Formats: sequence, structure tokens, C-alpha cells
Amino acid sequence: MSEAWDLSISPEKVCYLIVKAREFDVKDAVTEPDPASNASDDNMASVLEDQPDDPVEAELASAIWALNEDEQIDLVALTWLGRGDGRLEDWEDIRAQAAESHNTRTAAYLLGIPLLADYLEEAMAQFGESCQDYETGRL
Repeated sequence: MSEAWDLSISPEKVCYLIVKAREFDVKDAVTEPDPASNASDDNMASVLEDQPDDPVEAELASAIWALNEDEQIDLVALTWLGRGDGRLEDWEDIRAQAAESHNTRTAAYLLGIPLLADYLEEAMAQFGESCQDYETGRL
């Protein structure tokens, strides 16, 4: 782990959330809202569709809700940093703004950001971290 990583949230948690956010982002529009057959008969295509009861969305939201307040603040600040709302030198200000904006809707807010995984990955890179080893270990 890099010496520069001085956050409440661990790189492993951020990497897990990046993986889950990527799974969530690849969902496609529902093509058949009321299929008459079993999902296994349709080659499980429905798992790639954005269903209302999507387990990936539920898992990602639950993981965010399970974070303590400081970790949620860091996650939002990392998202903003990766999005380009400041530079690493501005980290304290970005985090202070995230702390000021913190509320009970963190998961919904983050799930509404289409490029969440990319932003978190970019922020990790700015802190000198990578999820490559984490992702390789999961495959």
C-alpha cells in the first residue's frame, strides 16, 4: 500500500466498489419486460438487463450503506477527485465539501453517477493505487 493513501476507506473496499460499479454500469435496457419463459431457457440474457430487482444494484447499494460515515465521505470525495473537480493537492478541500454535503442518500447519489467506476479508478491512480491485483485475484 502506498504511503500517500491516508483515507478512512481502504483501497480494497474501493476496488470492490469499482468492480461492482462496473457490473452495474454494463446493464442494458430491458428488451422483454414480461418474458413468458424461464431465464435459463433464454440463455440468461435477463441478467444483463437493468431489472427493477437487480441484485448487482442491491449489492452495490448495500456495500455503500455498510460503510461508516467517514468512509462514505471519502468515497464521494474520491468520486469528485476522479471526476476532475479538483487535484490531489486540493484533497482536503474536496473532502471537506463532501463532509459538508454528506446525508443519508449517499448510495442513491453514487449509483446515479454513470461513470462511477471510472472516476474511482482515476482517483485511486492519483493516490498511487491500482485495482489490477484486486481484479486479477477475483477472476
